Amino acid sequence: MTITDPETKPETDSHGFTIQKHKKWPWTLAAIALAAAITAGAIIGSNADTQSPNTVAGATLTVVTAEGNHAEQALVNFVAENVAPKYGIKVAFKGLADSTTLNRAVSTGEVAGTIYQHKLWLSQVLEANPDFKLAAATPVFRWGFGIWSEKYKSVDEIPDGATVSLYSDPANEAQGLWLLERAGLIKLDPSVDKWKATQKDIAENPKGIKFKLLDFAAQSRSLPDLDAAVGYTEYYVSAKVPLTQQIFAPAAPDEFAGQLTIGTEYADSENVKNLVAAFQDPAVQEFLRTDPSVKDLLIPIDAK
Repeated sequence: MTITDPETKPETDSHGFTIQKHKKWPWTLAAIALAAAITAGAIIGSNADTQSPNTVAGATLTVVTAEGNHAEQALVNFVAENVAPKYGIKVAFKGLADSTTLNRAVSTGEVAGTIYQHKLWLSQVLEANPDFKLAAATPVFRWGFGIWSEKYKSVDEIPDGATVSLYSDPANEAQGLWLLERAGLIKLDPSVDKWKATQKDIAENPKGIKFKLLDFAAQSRSLPDLDAAVGYTEYYVSAKVPLTQQIFAPAAPDEFAGQLTIGTEYADSENVKNLVAAFQDPAVQEFLRTDPSVKDLLIPIDAK
């Protein structure tokens, strides 16, 4: 139904609807806007006063990883159910969309920690986000990480001129190059910190390997088109790639161990200190050694 004020003229908006204006409406809209502003101010003030669960006795401490990391979710759930009660804390898991989102949540105290990253990844996060306040509190596990191939059964079979994929982010590219060196396929410049290496730091490449940079999901999907790829076991298992196609997989070096990362402003809170202690509990390493939900995906810290 159209209501027309004789003192106003119809106006058609860009979507083709006819809108009839009334002289008294601006005053009504102003009142609504004022009420909304007051409400918003109250909400903002309330949020500003909200304490982080990290500082509230008995609060649930959320540990986050990227969405879809099922092995890491299984580990957090194990700690929540079997270890956290010994330290007088409650722990819960949450998956978040990306690295920046989850690290911001840790930095602000919205969540208590993440086991999503190794130290080099964390250093890149802090370089890109200097306002984040984060610290690696303790190593927890080593990710399964190896050389994969659908075409060859061993690294010795990889031919001259082969195309090998590395991950497209600098931290995991470095880990991939280090693994290729350990497999005897390349040599890196000995003067370079290997956990920071790039392709420019390759001193010897006797097979003339060509490198292709791909992201996590694209790499496992592209394996049939590659001679080999260097990547995380969890992503390949999730993509239904059989473990028999992992042809070289020594334990990751210490520099690439998964860390429990916490917000530095909360490091001295009782909740966070107890959270760190829970992840350091020997039961966590025993879980990594024996539980089928994480076997080959997350590896104990003492693995060599």
